[in-house]
Amino acid sequence: MNIIITIVVTALVVLYAGLFKAKKALLPLTLVGLIVALAFAVTSWNMNTSYYGMMQMDNFAIAFSSLTILGTIFIFLLTQNYFSKDSENVAEYYTLILFALSGIVIMVSYTNMSMLFIGIEIMSVALYILAGIRKNNFASNEASLKYFLMGAFSTGFLLFGITLVYGATGSFSLNAINQYLVGNYQTISPLFYPGVVLIMVGLCFKIGAAPFHFWTPDVYEGSPSLITAFMSTVVKTAGFAAFLRIFAGTFAPLHDFWMPPLMAIVCLTLFIGNITALFQKNFKRMLAYSSISHAGYLLFSLISLTSNSANNVLVYAAAYTFATIIAFAVLILVKQKTGSDSFESFNGLGKRNPLAALTLTIAMLSLAGIPLTAGFIGKYLMFLNVMHDYQIYLVAFAILNALVGFYYYFKVVVAMYFKEGPEVVLDTPLQYQIVLVLSVIITVFLGVYPSLILNLI
Repeated sequence: MNIIITIVVTALVVLYAGLFKAKKALLPLTLVGLIVALAFAVTSWNMNTSYYGMMQMDNFAIAFSSLTILGTIFIFLLTQNYFSKDSENVAEYYTLILFALSGIVIMVSYTNMSMLFIGIEIMSVALYILAGIRKNNFASNEASLKYFLMGAFSTGFLLFGITLVYGATGSFSLNAINQYLVGNYQTISPLFYPGVVLIMVGLCFKIGAAPFHFWTPDVYEGSPSLITAFMSTVVKTAGFAAFLRIFAGTFAPLHDFWMPPLMAIVCLTLFIGNITALFQKNFKRMLAYSSISHAGYLLFSLISLTSNSANNVLVYAAAYTFATIIAFAVLILVKQKTGSDSFESFNGLGKRNPLAALTLTIAMLSLAGIPLTAGFIGKYLMFLNVMHDYQIYLVAFAILNALVGFYYYFKVVVAMYFKEGPEVVLDTPLQYQIVLVLSVIITVFLGVYPSLILNLI
């Protein structure tokens, strides 16, 4: 609870600092608050604290909370030179991201379905505003409207599913629902099955899994790049933690029922995400479709439930988060100079800014799953997870899709090193250098020593 209180208090302090025009104090106040929240998370390890049967800060929640807080710190560091001098809503950016993060912590620690809904709504409402925060930008307005409409639509599915499960069990508590399934395995209420399917559909909307992904490319492309970076890393990680907590834990006794539709979703997600990313000419839109394909790999953790599923998701989410943060950091730098986020805007980046080009190359290698990067370990663990039940055809299908991913990830590497670009000097601010270097260190270190976080949960 200290983690959520710290984040919310920080958000309010930052909001008042913005009210009094203390722009230079916004980032330091935010970073101090997040570091304190991260310290609370780390010192809570192994305590397994429960709050009124609604939330539980166990090691699972602490691990994912720490990852999301650390990712948010990195994203806040990318605000250097990001806002124009006449921007008046900088404090609102910071405050809304912090409020979204407080909802995310609830999402990864809930033990009651009502808290899952509250956490998702706190996060989502802040993101609807953030997506359209550039009021004079038509693409940003469109992204906000689409995100709001699709988010409201998916919330309807989720709430209806929660209602049916409550009608069958008489409880919102995950423990009570699980005990109902174990104790009444032969006489489960007919209401329960459609409830599970609807909850799955609602959560698949939130994580951008196909065929519920159609909002993702437009929203990611139209939103400010900083917000897209937050949505595609921290928000996606929280969505999978929430998915894992309810399906790998509470609904595990019905695995044989919900696994076949989830398998179909996984195959569609991998195929649509990778094939569509292949034809993109816009780097930001490619990352959006790429995030859809990674959702498919992360769902492998639910195809075969093992004792290591949570650890595997944590490793993959960490690998994906830091590689994607690098990609968006370099994209922001390039777009500030060229005004474009097409692949051509990266031409010659290897000569103009060797540090940015090198870090982006490592990020692309990690996202593609090349050995000695965290992305390779993440994919390997996911494949190993489904091989536990001998899902050989699924692994073969996923490997073919991963090979497709090589092509569109290496397109940007080819552009940076083998194509001539404009003779424009691309400076890297200090905070960007910190983010890029630390993210690369984490990406390589987890690729070489994955045991660092492999058995945390």
